[in-house]
Amino acid sequence: MTERPGLDAIENASRDEITALQLERLRWSLKHAYDNVAHYRRKFDEAGIHPSDLKSLADLARFPFTTKQDLRENYPFKMFAVPREKVVRVHASSGTTGKPTVVGYTQNDIDMWAHLMARSICAAGGKPGDKVHVSYGYGLFTGGLGAHYGAERLGCTVIPFGGGQTERQVQLILDFEPDIIMVTPSYMLAIGDEFVRQGLDPAKCSLRLGIHGAEPWTHRMREEIERRFEMDAVDIYGLSEVIGPGVANECVETKDGPVVWEDHFYPEIIDPNTGAVLPDGELGELVFTSLTKEALPVVRYRTRDLTRLLPPTARSFRRIGKITGRSDDMLIIRGVNVFPTQIEEQILKTPKLSPHYLIEVERDGHMDTVTVNVEMKPEFATATSAEREYAAHELAHHIKSYIGISTHIEVKAVGTIERSVGKAKRVIDRRPH
Repeated sequence: MTERPGLDAIENASRDEITALQLERLRWSLKHAYDNVAHYRRKFDEAGIHPSDLKSLADLARFPFTTKQDLRENYPFKMFAVPREKVVRVHASSGTTGKPTVVGYTQNDIDMWAHLMARSICAAGGKPGDKVHVSYGYGLFTGGLGAHYGAERLGCTVIPFGGGQTERQVQLILDFEPDIIMVTPSYMLAIGDEFVRQGLDPAKCSLRLGIHGAEPWTHRMREEIERRFEMDAVDIYGLSEVIGPGVANECVETKDGPVVWEDHFYPEIIDPNTGAVLPDGELGELVFTSLTKEALPVVRYRTRDLTRLLPPTARSFRRIGKITGRSDDMLIIRGVNVFPTQIEEQILKTPKLSPHYLIEVERDGHMDTVTVNVEMKPEFATATSAEREYAAHELAHHIKSYIGISTHIEVKAVGTIERSVGKAKRVIDRRPH
């Protein structure tokens, strides 16, 4: 590949150079985990495998998986591979479905994370001197501080706003004129709604680039954000257990899926049911092994995100396709597998409907019932009941035709579906388990 100014040399490297570096780093990481984390030592021994058995990258498939449950069972610090006093920062998940998963970082880990976030912002189209408005949450959530440190490392001016206070977000975007915003895609749309509510045109604001992640979003949502703001919207991918945001990022020149920073994270795609490794290009569950992390190495961590590995384009590393959903997010409705993003796709195809939605699933006797709560777009807030009924009918028809399930559509008043300042809650499943 041709040399590109401003990139790390490895971003232009040959595949042989990348795999040689991965193998060297993988050997270190497996040994580091085995020698310093009792959980990994026990799991490897039970599987009859030792770090020295890794002769090629393909041998990684012989090692056991790590799951979120493993991290919870070792709560809070038993998965750390360095003494606690070497851990300079701790992040954690929200713990809404059980104990939170705790992540530790050495100073080297923090430096690596900041470097990869700077690399991500650069790939997205950011440059030194840009003003970056950070609307990801600060605190135990990795988003805000990850974005903050990366933007500073790149040489940007950081506006550390955090989540919430949507009216004030709009005011500061107008006053400070940032070039870039880093925020979840659903909250980006909520900010757009607030512009409209105030009688302002979001397309006339200073933003030229949005870096959006922390939740699955569709190509149609990208189109909606780009249309409203007349800016580029690119996908950033990450998860706290692996490092936080910055595991992968789209390149603005191609917008063809996040590029995995393979010099630090080794990706696999597996069959979520059998655990078998699938070839590049096939859809399955994304699995990561860290190659350079000191405080919390992860070995074959099951992300539950469903995607596929794609060949390199703008960089020498492989890409992941759009996350279609999570293996634990999938709804089975009357025998049909349904992901929230599939319903979102149909909502965005209906011209007068807003992208804000909530799916409610219940059981009536032996039958599953699905209600999709949506809103009209703000510019159609005064639509007649006949227009609202037509939009509801149109959406129900699209869902039935393209997904194969019957739904009841409730068109709510504009602004009544709760806006999340972090990850949007899309589904309430009230069926008995």
